[in-house]
Amino acid sequence: CGLEPNKIIKYKTILDEALASCVEKPRKCIIFQRRNVEVCDLVADLDIDWEDALYNADPHPCVPVESNHPLYILYTSGTTGQPKGVVRTTGGHLAALTWTMKTVYNMSDDDVWWTASDMGWVVGHSYMCYGPLCSGITSVMYEGKPDRTPHPGQYFRIIQEHKVNAMFTAPTALRVIKRADPLLKIGRQYSPKSLRVLFVAGEHCDQETKLWATKAFGAPVLNHWWQTETGYPVTAMCVGLGLPLTLPKYSTGLPIPGYDVRVVREDGVECEPGELGHITIKLPLPPGTLTTLYKDTQRFLEIYFKRYPGFYDTKDVGYKDEYGYLYVTDRDDDVINVAGHRLSTIALEDIVFSHPEVTDAVVRCAGGHKRRRSSLLVRHAPRLQKERRRGQ
Repeated sequence: CGLEPNKIIKYKTILDEALASCVEKPRKCIIFQRRNVEVCDLVADLDIDWEDALYNADPHPCVPVESNHPLYILYTSGTTGQPKGVVRTTGGHLAALTWTMKTVYNMSDDDVWWTASDMGWVVGHSYMCYGPLCSGITSVMYEGKPDRTPHPGQYFRIIQEHKVNAMFTAPTALRVIKRADPLLKIGRQYSPKSLRVLFVAGEHCDQETKLWATKAFGAPVLNHWWQTETGYPVTAMCVGLGLPLTLPKYSTGLPIPGYDVRVVREDGVECEPGELGHITIKLPLPPGTLTTLYKDTQRFLEIYFKRYPGFYDTKDVGYKDEYGYLYVTDRDDDVINVAGHRLSTIALEDIVFSHPEVTDAVVRCAGGHKRRRSSLLVRHAPRLQKERRRGQ
């Protein structure tokens, strides 16, 4: 089972329902019982208790595979809506992850690393599991929320107790902590002094959240950019290669070795510095990225390589500055075209975020492609909400 702030998620029930609809049935299922939370019923002749499996297991030699043998299949929807099974190869991906743990994140085998993510997300696969494991680095795993299991000081407590040296999380988690404990009344009960750097990715990190987190955790916050398809960073500040722990405002860093990132116009011509365009990567892609879509090679070619021949289409939009730093602003379908001018929804959100009483903001397009309207949803800070209620 899994734990949520107010309920228990019964994974075994979900598993049984999924297996009931499967044509190909597994011979056995190994079930880990969380005896301090809830014990589920096991299906006779199918389910095996984890502890029994360990007790009765015999040693098995590792099975060698070729470097291009599929490591795993991870499904992502991206902008198409229909899930895509990203296939990752074993040798190239493990080599790339081991390399990035040292060069991008500057981790040594005596350091403590913490990725606050979900195992079902690419970040969990790459940097909760395979990356630290292949590098021999201690990796912290945490089940819970940033603010409600049981309070918004959890991140600070874990950093202090486990002496975490570097952390990877999503900007949303930082916003949640900021909203729940803006003055750090709980967070300051702990000392995150072991933390050298805090990495964020997975979505846009607004400047207000970045500045707040830098002060709250006492460490620089570095944004970087990658995708489920790439499996590891495309742009970053490679701390392990001696790059500074600073970034231009809103930037996701510089292309790391192996990636030739180009920002192009609709016709494929490369954009000028500061000009908004489509982010592409010149082929070949480096080792460790996706090699195909599971059982759908034709779709793989059409989605990623048809639009700009010779390039991988990231489906993201952004621009480069004159120094080569990349700024990822939106997905392809989040750009508003007004009288021929392309407006970034994230840029509009950043303006709203700059107000101290705003904790969340979303700008979205409404209506069809021919008649698009923009709408804005704003969540105010708790203090402002209380003041408004008193005024009423």
